[in-house]
Amino acid sequence: MYEDKTLICKDCGEEFIFSAGEQEFYAEKGFVNEPQRCKSCRDARKNAVRGERELFEATCANCGGAAKVPFRPREDRPVYCSECFAKMKEAE
Repeated sequence: MYEDKTLICKDCGEEFIFSAGEQEFYAEKGFVNEPQRCKSCRDARKNAVRGERELFEATCANCGGAAKVPFRPREDRPVYCSECFAKMKEAE
């Protein structure tokens, strides 16, 4: 039903592909306009609006290594480094 389309980014002027899967997703969500920016320009725009995320240092409750997390760690909740967190998610 949908076919990949080549669009031009309005910020950088580069061509990008609006894939059939993305078009289907847009239709499911009720979006009527095609994207006007490529992925890298959309990401840059989001990060500019959001600003830099503050990262907090913590000690991993599993391996004891250093972990940087985007939330303030609490004493009553364990914090895991990226590797241990990924391993835990795989085990679920």
